[in-house]
Amino acid sequence: MEMNGWIIYNGYLRGSKFLDFAEWLQEAARQKEVTTSIWKNSELLAYLADQKPTLLHVNDHHLPEFVIFTDKDIYLANQLEQMGIRVYNSSDAIRVSDDKILTYQALSSQNLPIPKTVIAPKVFTNDTDVDYAVCQQAIHTLGLPLIMKEAFGSFGEQVYLVHTEVELEKKAKSLQGKAFIFQEFIVSSYGRDMRLHVVGDEVVAAMVRTASDDFRANVTAGGTMQAYQPTDKEIAIAVAATKAIGADFAGVDLLFGTDGNPIICEINSNAHIRNMFDCTKVNVADYIIDYIIDMQKGLFQ
Repeated sequence: MEMNGWIIYNGYLRGSKFLDFAEWLQEAARQKEVTTSIWKNSELLAYLADQKPTLLHVNDHHLPEFVIFTDKDIYLANQLEQMGIRVYNSSDAIRVSDDKILTYQALSSQNLPIPKTVIAPKVFTNDTDVDYAVCQQAIHTLGLPLIMKEAFGSFGEQVYLVHTEVELEKKAKSLQGKAFIFQEFIVSSYGRDMRLHVVGDEVVAAMVRTASDDFRANVTAGGTMQAYQPTDKEIAIAVAATKAIGADFAGVDLLFGTDGNPIICEINSNAHIRNMFDCTKVNVADYIIDYIIDMQKGLFQ
């Protein structure tokens, strides 16, 4: 069965890692005799009029059977879905994953382990006075130190560890107009976490990340990596977390709880895979392509 797909990435982002991810997927597809082409999101302009959704300057006969969407442009992903194209991951999964508040709400609704979290009320402008009563409630509920985390951010950025009430109020002021949360600080996982890469119903690769001088363990922030064999419980939680946001595949970050039990930190619907390969020698792209082949075959049976 011949298959034809697109791999879409964001060409506006700096650095080569985004194209690199797309090229890894394309090479894995080539080895499985699946034809793919790589596109920047800026090369596929969604067009809306009094007709079905379409793309500018793309003939319907040249549309793919599936799309691997490595970007967060959920409007384009949704447009492709409305055109009847299967998108991996779906626009809704990307939307939930990209918004940490929606992520934690989805996880909590499935009774999955997350840090205790207080959602900051929505503020529309950055010139509004801080409601210090909200800060006090967060401290009373979560204690100090605590984490303040913007709803939108990647690579461990937009995450802050605050130690004092003064520091918390100052940070709250700087975040006015942005969506953010207050979150319990898991001290037992300081500078250490695990990344489990889920594809379908299995964890295909895992590593522990450690930072020597930062509470965040992200490799892009200077952390080191070590291959890891997750426990059955960690695997079950990572797979359940991926399903909770509706993703086909994802990088799930787990914290080490004080009682030894894993706690979900974040889920990345378009987690890059080069670091995982460098650490474990497992090419996650192979598993993603195999999964898509199986899913596409199922659509036509």
